[in-house]
Amino acid sequence: METKFNVIGVIPARYESTRLEFKLLRRICDKSLLQWTWENASASHSLDRLIIACDHVDLKKEAEKFGAEVVLTSVDHSSGTDRIAEAVRDIDAKIVLNIQADEPLIHHSIIDRLAQEMLSGQELVIATVKTKINQDDEINNPNVVKVVTTREDYAIYFSRFPIPFHRDENSASTYYKHLGIYAYTKDFLYTFKNLPVSSLECAEKLEQLRVLEAGYKIKVVETQFDSCGVDTEDDLYKVESLLSKRKNI
Repeated sequence: METKFNVIGVIPARYESTRLEFKLLRRICDKSLLQWTWENASASHSLDRLIIACDHVDLKKEAEKFGAEVVLTSVDHSSGTDRIAEAVRDIDAKIVLNIQADEPLIHHSIIDRLAQEMLSGQELVIATVKTKINQDDEINNPNVVKVVTTREDYAIYFSRFPIPFHRDENSASTYYKHLGIYAYTKDFLYTFKNLPVSSLECAEKLEQLRVLEAGYKIKVVETQFDSCGVDTEDDLYKVESLLSKRKNI
């Protein structure tokens, strides 16, 4: 009899990277970037299963080396969502978490919070995470995606531009960073995958805008824990510095 899972996490791992070549195999304090992400995700109390879904044999070998469950998927997928959809196709699961592979500082409590929200009985189909921006340089950084939400914590918009815009210099507002982790019902994962690419998505290069433009609601939960996606060499040095400090505490 096939095992049924409440929550499974999938780390979609792509070998090629435009801005930082082969970044998931880059070493940070004696471990690959991919291993740091997997180890932090593995600390979650909510995941019944954690899978790395990769597109290259070198990533597969690396994942097997540190003991991860790994599946080799097609090289033709255009997004992590498509890669995850292939990886979980034959798995009986209620909730699927998309955990970005280039988030080596992801805190396990973020995963737990997101899973609990999806299992709370609110009939949510998709949820994600935000955290307050406390560093001014992140507000205008296009690699840091900002999000604004309703009072009920549903996404209004995601942007690489600072939102909300302050028309008056003396106005004050809190900016929120979108952390690139999602939870979907398995059914909605395939709905998402089959939605047509939207104009907003093309403009901002943000896949989640496809969901909003199609009229679906995205729940956004808040966490006090920040993360740091690795897109550039500078990001890699920043993460290495933070992890080095943790090891020396």
